[in-house]
Amino acid sequence: MNDIRWIFFDLGSTLIDETEADLRRIREMTKGTNVTMEAYCEKRLEMIHLGYPGDQAAIEFFGLRKTPWHSEDEVPYPDSAATLSELNRRGFKLGIIANQNPGTEQRLVNWNLRQFFDVIAASAELDVSKPDPAIFQWALTEADCPAEKAVMVGDRLDNDIAPANRIGMHSVRVLRGLGACHEPQSADELPVHTILTPADLLRLL
Repeated sequence: MNDIRWIFFDLGSTLIDETEADLRRIREMTKGTNVTMEAYCEKRLEMIHLGYPGDQAAIEFFGLRKTPWHSEDEVPYPDSAATLSELNRRGFKLGIIANQNPGTEQRLVNWNLRQFFDVIAASAELDVSKPDPAIFQWALTEADCPAEKAVMVGDRLDNDIAPANRIGMHSVRVLRGLGACHEPQSADELPVHTILTPADLLRLL
């Protein structure tokens, strides 16, 4: 990846820790039902290993109502700011390509991460979501960067790795969150590189 100019990041389970938001939603969905949080999490993991979208499959299995996602419970991973700062220092342009609730830019400000990014492609504001290639193409157009000179970094094989591969971007999978439990279902879902945290990019670039 010697000719990379731009690095695009997913947010949830890549730069941002969603653990508390995830637990809160499970508590709210299972409250007043006979479904325990433990049973829900076990079924979700089982469905992931079978190749299904874990949350949606578990919600349908138990007949639960999907409750709102609380973005206010999300926090940056401890190494996110330092990693982004070092990538900027090395001359890389950075962007976001993420499926997010409205208000992504303000959350980045609140997390003290906004200053690192020159392009923010967020689904709520653009009315297009990953894995639709249109959101990737929009980000590349805004960056004035050809796909082959850009990297997509994310935790989801279906939403991050496969669409990036299909349009010719380099793909880097981060083994964080539930995405780490997924197994590739097709050649498109095979990442060029796999890392444990975004900080590992510093040894690849």
